Amino acid sequence: MLIRREIPSDIPSVQHVTTAAFTSPENPEPVETTLLARLRDDRGWIPELSLVAVTDGGQVSGHVVCTRGTVDGAPAVGLGPLSVHPAHQRRGIGQALVHAVLGAAEARGEPLVALLGSPRYYGRFGFRAATEYRIDPPEPAWGDYFQVRPLAAWTPRLRGGFRYAAPFDRI
Repeated sequence: MLIRREIPSDIPSVQHVTTAAFTSPENPEPVETTLLARLRDDRGWIPELSLVAVTDGGQVSGHVVCTRGTVDGAPAVGLGPLSVHPAHQRRGIGQALVHAVLGAAEARGEPLVALLGSPRYYGRFGFRAATEYRIDPPEPAWGDYFQVRPLAAWTPRLRGGFRYAAPFDRI
């Protein structure tokens, strides 16, 4: 498996992987697919933080993206969606994608990565409840599921309300 930046020819495969990862009988048209398409057209899209996992045969098996967010107006990034095709799940691909995107965000000098997700899963990557860092979630009801991972550029002065890229407001 190889983790690399997404290239334009990957877009249809990434859309397919995202749809397959989030489709269920209760969710036949996953919002994550639409969100991803809208994020690509948004000024918050950061090409360096859109990564794919590629199998030895060259097939895209997973994808992760971080887009521009803010904490009280200061730059930060929001992670998601993270997608792994069901045929490739439980093989460490999601874990490898998260590690890679955190490293890429660190290399860009981003101060922190925020996300909405399972504390049990994301805690292994150093994510903690955002409120521990005095960062407020976009929705107070998210509680401990809204988490942040400070990076080297983070300082305790970075606090306040977090906002995702604009397409997140339309889902």
